[in-house]
Amino acid sequence: MKTNSVIVLRKKWEPLKALLMSDLHWDNPHCDRALLKKDLEAAKAGGHDVFINGDFFCAMQGKYDGRRSKSEIRPEHNSSHYLDLLVSTAIDWFEPYAHCIKLIGYGNHETSILRHCETDLIERFVSGINLRTGSNIQVGGYGGWIKYRFERDENKVAGGKSYCIKYFHGAGGGGPVTRGAINFNRMATMVEGADAIWMGHVHESTEITYTMEYLSPKAVVYLRDVLMIRTPSYKEEYQDGSKGWHVERMAPPKPLGARWIELVPRRSKAKDKADTVSAHTYKTDING
Repeated sequence: MKTNSVIVLRKKWEPLKALLMSDLHWDNPHCDRALLKKDLEAAKAGGHDVFINGDFFCAMQGKYDGRRSKSEIRPEHNSSHYLDLLVSTAIDWFEPYAHCIKLIGYGNHETSILRHCETDLIERFVSGINLRTGSNIQVGGYGGWIKYRFERDENKVAGGKSYCIKYFHGAGGGGPVTRGAINFNRMATMVEGADAIWMGHVHESTEITYTMEYLSPKAVVYLRDVLMIRTPSYKEEYQDGSKGWHVERMAPPKPLGARWIELVPRRSKAKDKADTVSAHTYKTDING
């Protein structure tokens, strides 16, 4: 069930839209489940793929965790088999959207549980919901790849074009000024062949375009855009700004939601240029 870090999804030569989500913290009382449901319903209604880049769970209220607090646990999870309930109730809640979700990766909250409690929440959730619904959700990594392949014809005679997204949950605290942007520079030095680099973790919502120069096999210089994407969270920690760990460390209010990515394959009219896939992202609308 675990992927080898690459998902190949073959599509016709037509535009598509997918929902990029991270940091759901679904079991936290401050998760905006109404907004989460709204975004998942939009994906389901449109037949759009959903990808989740880590921190699906919060999972901070077990006796192993020094951050635990009685006020930070939902009543249905307040039990001696806390981790089991996280998995079973999540399967119930996400069942209507199982066939939209293509991949769930790990975040630092899931890897912490794996280290300290020796149980894999993501693997257990994915196995359970796939068994119940017949879906084919894949278990990703803390980092990995998503690859879309656009075919110009069904027989694959006329060629096609791929669009590759490198995902990595994220690292570091983000910073109130840089908002995690410096990590895009770091990723750009260590990743080749990506059309987009996608991270979460710091609960920010951004898209930055890096334009790169490269030399083709025929010694022609081309420029290509690489999207740097950061997806926000569904966990509202700031509240009214009066109290709490988030406020005490002078952390700012954070955006909520996810980001849509739209991919549009384009055929080149010039003989010396290849077909392209244009892309852009935009934040899910909280108010609309």
